[in-house]
Amino acid sequence: MKQLIALLTITIAAGAFAAEEKKVCIDRVGKDGKVVVGKDGKPQQDCKVVKIHKKLEGTEVPVKK
Repeated sequence: MKQLIALLTITIAAGAFAAEEKKVCIDRVGKDGKVVVGKDGKPQQDCKVVKIHKKLEGTEVPVKK
């Protein structure tokens, strides 16, 4: 029972601090420097999923004398 409770608290905590994910796509470029076009006439794209973390505000670090 204690293991179940510990597992549930860990999953809830991990979900609360998870970063937001965003899909980023760029056009695929061939060796000649031109955009590669697929059979349907649209440019082929390379897509990745990246994590976006919330930026925290803070105070400025004082300069040493």
